[in-house]
Amino acid sequence: MTAVGWIRLERQYVSDADGGSFPADLTLGVDGPFTTAAQRMATFAGTQDSFARAEVTLRELCGWHLDDDTIRKLTHATARRATATRDQREDDERFETASGAVEVAIDAGKVNTDTGGRDVKMAVFCKRKAGEAASLENWDKRELPPPSVRTVVAAIEESESFQARVRRESDRLGTTTASDVTVLADGGEWIWNIGEEVFSQATGVLDAFHAIEHIADAVKAVWGPDTPETIKRTARGRVALLGKGKCGIEQWLAGEFRELPVGVSGDPLIDLAAYLAKHPTRLGYSKRLAEGRSIGSGLVEGSIKQLVNRRLKQTGAKWKVAPVGPLVELAALIDTPDWNALWIAV
Repeated sequence: MTAVGWIRLERQYVSDADGGSFPADLTLGVDGPFTTAAQRMATFAGTQDSFARAEVTLRELCGWHLDDDTIRKLTHATARRATATRDQREDDERFETASGAVEVAIDAGKVNTDTGGRDVKMAVFCKRKAGEAASLENWDKRELPPPSVRTVVAAIEESESFQARVRRESDRLGTTTASDVTVLADGGEWIWNIGEEVFSQATGVLDAFHAIEHIADAVKAVWGPDTPETIKRTARGRVALLGKGKCGIEQWLAGEFRELPVGVSGDPLIDLAAYLAKHPTRLGYSKRLAEGRSIGSGLVEGSIKQLVNRRLKQTGAKWKVAPVGPLVELAALIDTPDWNALWIAV
């Protein structure tokens, strides 16, 4: 007999705290005789890895023979419950009292569904303390303080519906009319539409890494890949963008146009100028670097890698649309105090 925390395992039987037991290898639906502890264990395993791998994990670590379909049902049922009870959480109070400025990062990842490849839209709300000031030489090597609090909303749905979802979460957290909010994202127009509609007083910041990547691509297209000339010109463009924002990059572009090689098209530079022209007020990197604040949307991109790509984009996986958003939100919840509160409330 092996005791594992809050659940007792005896060969192929699971016993609860009241002394009752049931055969663990029985295929049961979500309304079966599961203790809260058993549901929590199965859901944790099903959120972290494929349901088939979760079955193996539970068997190897606990001696519990629970089939993957039951793990799937328990996990999705918990995800629905977590989403339905979002308004009952205490993270809005933690968010209000947490230190740091509000950041909202928005992006989307791809998931294979039964209706084809679909975008999983995600918004990450957090508060983050300012870090140390950064120079143009070390801006990409600094380590910002981690968020002091974080929440995630996610769904496969049209932009208008997702905007309403973001607005509900923003209202719940008290950030909709807050004076110190930053929206960070890449160049997606749908993202900036949400940012402007929901956070009317927010500062918008175009992800610096995406902007610099566009500069590098344009220079390579004109002066060739990885040539000394390309490396030099890209570095100058990066300094101009980060140091002087809109004014600096416009001056740099004017110089690049004047020095175009004979017979080489300037279309890549024109495309770059058109891309950056959409974000004239979102290029204030110098001030934010001096204040030790974020200039990139790595928070949401990292969340997509961990919560969407690692868990949902496994070989052969094909998802129904409706459960995807709640499952992503549940995976994010595991790293917060509300994961424990979710089970205390059962």
